[in-house]
Amino acid sequence: MKLQLFTSLLLSVSLLTLPLAVEANQADSLRQMIQSRRQQKATESFWEEFHDAKYYSPKYIFPQHGSMDGDRVGALPGQPNGVDFNQYAGYVTVDPTAGRALFYYFVESPENSSTNPLVLWLNGGPGCSSLGYGAMEELGPFRVSADGKTLFKNPYAWNKVANVIFLESPAGVGFSYSNTSSDYTTGDTRTANDNYAFLVNWLERFPQYKLRDFFITGESYAGHYVPQLAMTILANNQNTNQTVINLKGVAIGNAYIDAGPKYLEGIYDYYWTHALISDETHNAIVKHCDFVNWTYSRICGDYLDIAKADAADIDHNNIYAPRCHDPAENKGVPSSIDNFDPCSDNYVHSYLNTPEVQTAFHARPTSWESCNQVVFDNWTDNPITVLPVIKTLMTSSIRVWLYSGDTDAVVPVTTSRYAIDTYKLPIKTPWHQWYTNLEVGGYVEEYEGLTFATVRGAGHPVPSYQPERALVMFSSFLQGSFPPPPKA
Repeated sequence: MKLQLFTSLLLSVSLLTLPLAVEANQADSLRQMIQSRRQQKATESFWEEFHDAKYYSPKYIFPQHGSMDGDRVGALPGQPNGVDFNQYAGYVTVDPTAGRALFYYFVESPENSSTNPLVLWLNGGPGCSSLGYGAMEELGPFRVSADGKTLFKNPYAWNKVANVIFLESPAGVGFSYSNTSSDYTTGDTRTANDNYAFLVNWLERFPQYKLRDFFITGESYAGHYVPQLAMTILANNQNTNQTVINLKGVAIGNAYIDAGPKYLEGIYDYYWTHALISDETHNAIVKHCDFVNWTYSRICGDYLDIAKADAADIDHNNIYAPRCHDPAENKGVPSSIDNFDPCSDNYVHSYLNTPEVQTAFHARPTSWESCNQVVFDNWTDNPITVLPVIKTLMTSSIRVWLYSGDTDAVVPVTTSRYAIDTYKLPIKTPWHQWYTNLEVGGYVEEYEGLTFATVRGAGHPVPSYQPERALVMFSSFLQGSFPPPPKA
């Protein structure tokens, strides 16, 4: 009965960063992972080994001579004039026996690229594209116009302050692939190991970045990817025969880090406090649904169904944003960075499936999709929580930030606050406002070992809806300072 309730709850909410067209499948995928209780316990035991920082798995470094020059992107089709930074794209092999290779897109800073830090961006899913979402709809240097053929500049791109890698991971996502079909049965552990193998080989390809300060960022299910990769790096840095990666910090947006009872409570508390469900429904859920013990009753199920119906027909990525109805209506309408187009998924899909674009990216001819359903359906390990991993990172001297767009109902700000509360951390700097252009950009609080920030008016993919505020927050994270206070 406990699992039955958990499945029902997961089916009633939208959890991961997927396009609306496949929204039903994302809950199905997560439900399948949650049901695999035995595998989850085994995976949690595996990650416990990392807590002692005694586990490492050296990765083979492949010859990379000349690969950087070969990956140089001269220009992307339809890109605007005046591009003043270097772009690279291509594949890095992570397993030559299986023929498994991960695709990346790398953009250097227009200024100070030789001194700015190196940042890796990971989108979630599991199984969604960091190229399609992160690079083309969020923090990359370009957005795709409604014609699906041309690009326009993002003045708030994160490569303004960092050199940024967008990695499509694991194999099967976007342009990444394997020649071994069984590789598409994967999970958290292989993804962490493959991402690490990618990094040590990528640094051989771009040796000028070997000693650079390195940060890992991402959102949604990257709440698993980011801390697990960080732990893998710290463990492998102890191996004297392996490349030492100069990891300085991690930052995760609207992070799916804990699927315990507080997560479920946070979903329905968010629905209620944001007027998506009634007082009666919320009170009944609190009374009849035992989140702690996951016990199920008919009346609990009835009210969960009511909540599901009441919160339907809105975009859970941003509860105040319009949904995409007819992408064709937007053709010819000038694109704007200040108003995120809800049909952007469609434009990106068209652009990345253009043969000339795939050639420019040095990608194999591919029927590119933003999220891979096969990866969803065959995800084999998914720990219920990564809170212990994050706690270990908090004691390892690296910078740890969690941030939340406050209009997201996929992984709401309440779930992040409840998860942080389980640590019972001392507060170093109390909750306070931060500002951009004389407006409140969000709120921030510093705990012992962790900083939590919100971005006001941002949805699940924070940089999509509030690109300027996101850049201000990200810059502060890199600098190890709070986002700016109001000007005197």
